[in-house]
Amino acid sequence: MFKHKHPYPPFIPKNANKLIVGTLPPPRFTIGEFKEDDVDFCYGSRDGQLWKILDQIFKLNLHFENTTEAVEERKNFLINHHIGICYMVEYAWREKIDASDLGMKDVKLRNMLQILKENPSIETLLFTGGNSKNGPEYFFRKHIKHSDVKLKRISNDVPREHQFVLNGRAITTISLTAPSGAANRAVGSMELYKKLKQKRPNMNTLDFRVLQYQEFFKK
Repeated sequence: MFKHKHPYPPFIPKNANKLIVGTLPPPRFTIGEFKEDDVDFCYGSRDGQLWKILDQIFKLNLHFENTTEAVEERKNFLINHHIGICYMVEYAWREKIDASDLGMKDVKLRNMLQILKENPSIETLLFTGGNSKNGPEYFFRKHIKHSDVKLKRISNDVPREHQFVLNGRAITTISLTAPSGAANRAVGSMELYKKLKQKRPNMNTLDFRVLQYQEFFKK
């Protein structure tokens, strides 16, 4: 069994009002065996799309390479835009060493409610994935199951929106379409994507995510 441990602590700038919430980076990040164009930071996998999406939304001209410069670019962006990143999972066990959410077993979750209490300026959680098993929203629901916190549905359209109250403070959750290649098939089957592609035949699944994400990252 492989212990898939998260290599990064939460990165939450002072006065962050949005928090990006995922599960775990690929196992190679745990053991430090990076590919040439991985970035040694949250969501740094060459195969992930989050930083490509943000690069387009904010015109960042990011470097996609395993350098200190690339890491600092991402940290500076998050600081300047009051955005934090905190994965839900501290570690999990795997029989097969891969990055699939479903392959995680005996998952140890981070105490997200405590993290939110320690960062009172956070107003929005941006889940990078929906409520499918072992996705970030799924784990958050599991985390709050035995607490007084209850999710209230605001919108069931994709991306789904909920709200909860923590110590008298309202926090919104947005379940964005996962920024991974594995989710491309799901994007391709969405009615909204099909309609948009009829109008814009050159649109691809990355373009669709850019349109979806910018509404919530630029609020």
